[in-house]
Amino acid sequence: MVAEGHLRTSGWRPAGLVPGIPVAAGIGLRHAHFDELTERLPSVAWLEVHGENFFAAGGPPLDYLRGVREHYPLSVHCVGLSLGSTDPLDTRHVQALAGVIEQFEPGLVSDHLCWSSAGGRHLHDLLPLPYTEEALAHVVARIEAVQEQLGCTILVENVSSYLRYKHSTIPEWEFIGAVAERSGCGILLDVNNIYVSARNHGFDPLDYVQGVPAAAVGEIHLAGHAVNRIGTREVYIDDHGDRVAESVWSLYGQTLEQLGPRPVLVEWDTRLPALDTLLAEAVRAQSYLNDRAA
Repeated sequence: MVAEGHLRTSGWRPAGLVPGIPVAAGIGLRHAHFDELTERLPSVAWLEVHGENFFAAGGPPLDYLRGVREHYPLSVHCVGLSLGSTDPLDTRHVQALAGVIEQFEPGLVSDHLCWSSAGGRHLHDLLPLPYTEEALAHVVARIEAVQEQLGCTILVENVSSYLRYKHSTIPEWEFIGAVAERSGCGILLDVNNIYVSARNHGFDPLDYVQGVPAAAVGEIHLAGHAVNRIGTREVYIDDHGDRVAESVWSLYGQTLEQLGPRPVLVEWDTRLPALDTLLAEAVRAQSYLNDRAA
């Protein structure tokens, strides 16, 4: 069991919340934990939900989230804007997200720097972009359009990757930095994704951390990953199905040294553990923040 209060921080409020996200450790809220979290109301600093799960006009999920919102700050994280797609921007999707924002006043809104649809079909994956000037101009225009329609700034997250485009001409960390500078968006820096991509492609993950503009980073993600072996080769997979790896904890500590404290979120989406296991991961993430603040 996680002792109540281990996650309590000066930014955590049990009721009467302001929309902002505290510089503290939160967890991703998943359906399997709905009932227990509502009954216990553990002192986790904030919660993140997947926006697309709450696009309905009404029903139990929205009612549940309204109740949760009375006790915790919320962040809305999306997977379906397909910011890098060459399909026309899905304005119905953006409008549905705007409705969620209006109802729940999240402290942060985010999606991924990727593409996930083509020819009107969603591919159910977060696919990397070619890092070129043409792609940069395209995704900046898309993000500007989304932010204008939503009436707020969003964060864009770096995705993990397993293959790279031969014609990419810009290092990924410079690309995401330029996206933030030109569009005015922020960066959601996923430390696990950096580590996974670094192992798959052979670059130093610290080069990535040091290469992004610190002032643009508004949130950090942590998650677990898997390692698949294909012959003699190891392929690292961002599956969000285990505890955060020790190597990623180490990189997280180095990231805080480079950037300073940020709101940090522990994601766990597959092979979901008991709620206390997830809370324990957030306790550890918070300890790094506390050490950095000290």
